[in-house]
Amino acid sequence: MKRKLLVPLLVLPFASLAVLPLLAAPAASPPGVAGPSALPPEAVKWVFICAAAVAGMAAIGAAIAVAIVGSAAMGAVAEKPETAGRALLFVGLAEGIAIYGLIIAIMMLGRLP
Repeated sequence: MKRKLLVPLLVLPFASLAVLPLLAAPAASPPGVAGPSALPPEAVKWVFICAAAVAGMAAIGAAIAVAIVGSAAMGAVAEKPETAGRALLFVGLAEGIAIYGLIIAIMMLGRLP
């Protein structure tokens, strides 16, 4: 079961890298039209899909990390109550994964015209 879940979680972030050349290369503007050039509709569609995939997979990864770290932290706190502060710090670091994914998604959407 874990292998079936692991393959999409590893492949989909790399699929979002396919959008980077579309964002980096400026599109040619039609003759006679001044102003910034717009991305083709296909590129805009892929930016939205990839931004949603990045944010969603980061949330799933953070949930898995918090589940593992949180259960270990609660076990450690049950044995030694003075480790509660350190355990809370590790759970907070695991939650940071979702924030990083959200930041990347916002950066991808910020590149749209």
